[in-house]
Amino acid sequence: MPLRFLIVLIVLAVSTPAEAQQAKKVPRIGYLTGTSLSGNTVMAFRRGLRELGYIESKNIVIEWRSAEGNRDRHRPLAVELTQLKVDVIVTGGEDSTRAAKEATSAIPIVMTNDRDPVSNGFVASLVVTGATRIDNPRVVPIRFRSELFV
Repeated sequence: MPLRFLIVLIVLAVSTPAEAQQAKKVPRIGYLTGTSLSGNTVMAFRRGLRELGYIESKNIVIEWRSAEGNRDRHRPLAVELTQLKVDVIVTGGEDSTRAAKEATSAIPIVMTNDRDPVSNGFVASLVVTGATRIDNPRVVPIRFRSELFV
């Protein structure tokens, strides 16, 4: 269930009403993780997008980047995603989120797999104020999916 909410959030982040009136822009997602891209999380992410009608390389582009366990690779990969001008960055883990947050102040970041985003300095609190806002709208923890879309 949380993965479905993540995917809905990402689709909303890369879609704007103005785009609907202009030429159809293909949404571009940057996906940054420290682990292998051949795991179940990536397969589930693709499946969730397909269930919503998004097919990779057809009507959505995903720029996949993995540090493959090397902590020193997160930052250059995050910078690379910003240079590709992705619409949103999805991060898997603390190192990826930190690198993405340092690499951009303009691209929304959706973080996953962070047990304590407050202590890590990604958000000021876990308090949801209202139905659609958290304290730092640029970095959104996956934990809030069910609360944001109720």
